[in-house]
Amino acid sequence: MSELEDQGNKASGAPTNDTPKRTWRNVGEGQFKMLLRNPVSLAGAGLALISLANILFFFLIDFLSPRPNPYIGILGYMVLPAFLVLGLALLPLGMGIERRRIRNAAPGELPQYPILNLNVHSQRKTLAAVLTFGCVFAMLSAVGSYRAFEYTESVEFCGQLCHTVMNPEFVAYKLSPHARVRCVDCHVGSGASWYIRSKLSGARQVVKTMMGTFPRPIPSPVENLRPAAETCETCHWPGKFHGAQLRVFTHFGADEKNTPRQVRLLIKTGGGDPRTGPAEGIHWHMNISNEITYAASDAKRQVIPYIRVKDSQGRITEYLAKDGNLTAEQGRKLTGRRMDCVDCHNRPTHVYVPPDRAIDQALAAGNIDGTIPSIKQEALTAITATYDSTPNALEGIATSVHQFYQSKYPQVESQQSAQLQKAIADMQRIYQTTTFPEMKVDWKTHPDNIGHFYYQGCFRCHDGQHQSADGRVVRKDCDLCHTILGQDEGQSAPMAKVQSIPFQHPVDLGDMTQVNCSDCHTGGPQ
Repeated sequence: MSELEDQGNKASGAPTNDTPKRTWRNVGEGQFKMLLRNPVSLAGAGLALISLANILFFFLIDFLSPRPNPYIGILGYMVLPAFLVLGLALLPLGMGIERRRIRNAAPGELPQYPILNLNVHSQRKTLAAVLTFGCVFAMLSAVGSYRAFEYTESVEFCGQLCHTVMNPEFVAYKLSPHARVRCVDCHVGSGASWYIRSKLSGARQVVKTMMGTFPRPIPSPVENLRPAAETCETCHWPGKFHGAQLRVFTHFGADEKNTPRQVRLLIKTGGGDPRTGPAEGIHWHMNISNEITYAASDAKRQVIPYIRVKDSQGRITEYLAKDGNLTAEQGRKLTGRRMDCVDCHNRPTHVYVPPDRAIDQALAAGNIDGTIPSIKQEALTAITATYDSTPNALEGIATSVHQFYQSKYPQVESQQSAQLQKAIADMQRIYQTTTFPEMKVDWKTHPDNIGHFYYQGCFRCHDGQHQSADGRVVRKDCDLCHTILGQDEGQSAPMAKVQSIPFQHPVDLGDMTQVNCSDCHTGGPQ
């Protein structure tokens, strides 16, 4: 090509001898497509398209699925959107790299910055397509971001995403009275500050999970919890007077006959607000009429050497443990905690029922046949044995029970085979809800402070060993919190019930079935 033709081509934008193989035109067709033809942009486009297709697929599965799936949630709302954004980011990055390559190959062919000329039809179409895609992507991002936020607040995300780590807590949660309350309602609560704090803590936990450096067992989060007034008390009103509650406890002996024993008692729940009822009973401890502060010497708050009580009149009484070797002045210097709901209700949801109680419940419900000799003792022995994994435990429980009855009671294997097999299945179920060898968790790992039967609980303070300067003692009397109504042992125990007597109206109304209480009792003058 001649020099004259070359100059003419340059003026018209046609290729010349010194133009690189891939040319750029400031205006005209194909400039956008030319920059896209590079490995980085093409890889980004492929990654974005594949991610978008999978996101739509997982959206559809999640929408049609009757139950939420933790893996669909993490992939569809968190992982794949991240890859989609990465793919879209690679598009302009590759275009920038390609543009720089062309400028370096042919200096002066390209202006320093891209030129947008809306008089060119192809550029107008490209701009319209980019703006349309941007608007659609912004709307999808808003919806997806909210759905991702909603997913991170779900029970499935908290309990099922990391099966090994959170499996003990999730199993206990599903069997608890709060199984329909979301994890975040108690562990996070409302407000941006607590949400950010929990997510920052969660990010650290994710890293530890990925690296396998998380502790086994996971310690109870005793410190830095959201106050009970902002969590528990949103549903449970502490000022409500509760009075006394009837409870029936059925136990079975570890003897050949699995001898039943039943205790019926009233628990003096009482109340803490004198405006709604007497400030008495167990809820006397609530911070309404009284203010109780204590100091613990251990991380789990099971050893309490110092107690400070401020009553409704403003009088202060200090109690010191007799064997604590602590003075009142030293007790005041310890880090104190003002008592609230979770100091007694410290396991309101994640309750690991001790095998002894779980077996008693199974025997009372008939899930384990009480006519099988020594079944209570053998169940306890099999469940509480040491196993290195859950599968080995399930196999070991079955083997242990069969070997015991084959050697001690062979007639059970032949005559009560179905009942024994059902009992073994229930023992395995109990094991799976009380013991998790993979995480080194069992019913002893996290003490439950409600009551005092299997753990110290109430006896942390009510042990008869905490004494004030004037000689008063935090009492350990049974009737302080209970009224025993009856105790039965033997064959009649499971059937024992409080006997009902006929109701007698203060005024003889004749046949009580012919009148309604509300005919006279209006709530006003009668």
